[in-house]
Amino acid sequence: MENIFFIIAGLVLLVLGGDWLLKSSVGLSYRLNISKIIVGLTVVSFATSAPEMIVSVKAAMNGFPDIALGNVIGSNIGNIGLVLGVVLLINAIQVDRSFYITDWPTKMIASLLLFIFLILDGGLTRVDGFLFMALLVIFLIILIRNNQKVQIDIEDTAKEKPMPYFKILGFLVVGGVALWGGSELLVEGAVSLATNLGVSKRVIAITVVSIGTSIPELASSIIAAIKKENDISIGNIIGSNIFNILSVLGVTAIIHPIEKVDVRIIHQDIYWMLGFAFILLPMVVLPKRGSLSLKEGILLLFAYGVFLYFTVI
Repeated sequence: MENIFFIIAGLVLLVLGGDWLLKSSVGLSYRLNISKIIVGLTVVSFATSAPEMIVSVKAAMNGFPDIALGNVIGSNIGNIGLVLGVVLLINAIQVDRSFYITDWPTKMIASLLLFIFLILDGGLTRVDGFLFMALLVIFLIILIRNNQKVQIDIEDTAKEKPMPYFKILGFLVVGGVALWGGSELLVEGAVSLATNLGVSKRVIAITVVSIGTSIPELASSIIAAIKKENDISIGNIIGSNIFNILSVLGVTAIIHPIEKVDVRIIHQDIYWMLGFAFILLPMVVLPKRGSLSLKEGILLLFAYGVFLYFTVI
């Protein structure tokens, strides 16, 4: 029970910490008169990836590479299989042209690069981390030049009065402490739970930890789907997957290389991630071009259930 409490408490702190960090980051950006498109594509995206990043960095530094990598791979699978599946049960999605031009191609390039690095290096080196960050910068530059619509809803923040600097600092400090404390509790709880249950840290990371750190994406995407803001739903999911690989794993590998990874991550889990990443294109194109509906949602949830079954057994 203690391990379950640590995991739940850690997830709560990570969600709250990420939200406080987001408020602080956006508030400071508006104080500095940074344009909304820059805020949405950089500050907001990095802030919403903070929980995954802190957990992966903490796990890598503590000598738990399976949690550091499994967290991201499991989160990317869950974002498509679970989050997008649930969203499609609520509302059908019309996909705009940015999906074909930037979003899906970048997601596949990032996923394939991760696959190649894992096959060649058996983990992620600092060089791999720098390459991920370089690709992330290129991706952001392309989006900004194309003036793509911001995928995260920050309109409410924009309408408010500028946040006082003392409040910005307060959210920043409290959010940072919450993220640090949450990562400590989550990693410790996950490692202890895996030991007590006699399962690998990889299984706990890909299931419990990854689903937990995907809660913000699930919540925001469901809200967007209910409001019929479909571009935000699909944008959040694909954008989160891109940032999970390029920024979360990029920063983690630069700070502490991810070594001695469980072979099943390389020879099993990464293929699941590639499969879920690829399947979106034929789903969007066939049978009705440019849309995803209830049938695709049921199929994604079923596939995610199959993935969990083969991961746990």
